[in-house]
Amino acid sequence: MRKSGRGPRDLRNVEIIPHYLRHPEGSALVAFGDTRVIVTASVEEKVPFHLKESGRGWVTAEYGMLPRATHTRSGREAARGKQGGRTLEIQRLIGRSLRAATDTTRLGTMTLTLDCDVIQADGGTRTAAITGAYVALALAVRKLRADGKIKKDPLLAPVAAVSVGVINGTPMLDLDYDEDSTAEVDMNVVANAAGEIIEVQGTAEGKPFARGTLDQLVDLGLEGIGRLVEAQRKALEG
Repeated sequence: MRKSGRGPRDLRNVEIIPHYLRHPEGSALVAFGDTRVIVTASVEEKVPFHLKESGRGWVTAEYGMLPRATHTRSGREAARGKQGGRTLEIQRLIGRSLRAATDTTRLGTMTLTLDCDVIQADGGTRTAAITGAYVALALAVRKLRADGKIKKDPLLAPVAAVSVGVINGTPMLDLDYDEDSTAEVDMNVVANAAGEIIEVQGTAEGKPFARGTLDQLVDLGLEGIGRLVEAQRKALEG
């Protein structure tokens, strides 16, 4: 058993609250245990320069952490005048993940921006953000269709993400901060509801790991993503 009382294959308590904010076209609060992220989906009737005249829309993301999302205060990146490398890497991952869930030819000339703001961090912020961002995106698409702004559903399949890792030789699902900081292998898996992989990010924290371990971790991640997709479905039905 882990310190939290979970077994190796157990997710933390997952909660997704749709329509969390009043003004955005789509929004959700997602909680993976003590990690909490607010995600909003905003619609703008324009596209990036490289897509002008293409007839395609765009899905992108921004990510940030509030100063006291962690144990000590971290300065706002806006105050420093630039985003850090970790922030840029995570928001690009979120954008890639959500574009994999979307047929952008059905968005017309609109851009959907997913803003992911971490209000409390305890590991897995990027995976929680991706999972919640799909719900916010789906709600925004639902509104666009209800308003007659798009005719066909652009969503291809639900997308979710989860962390996995090896701790004391044991593959484990959905690592919290304490587990992540001591893991022998740390990995994030992004996939859709059909079990098709969108991205895998994995690192050996010390010595290399075997191919068999990689397969075990990916399988464990896909198992967890199946449960997260079910949580997304329930949130969107609520």
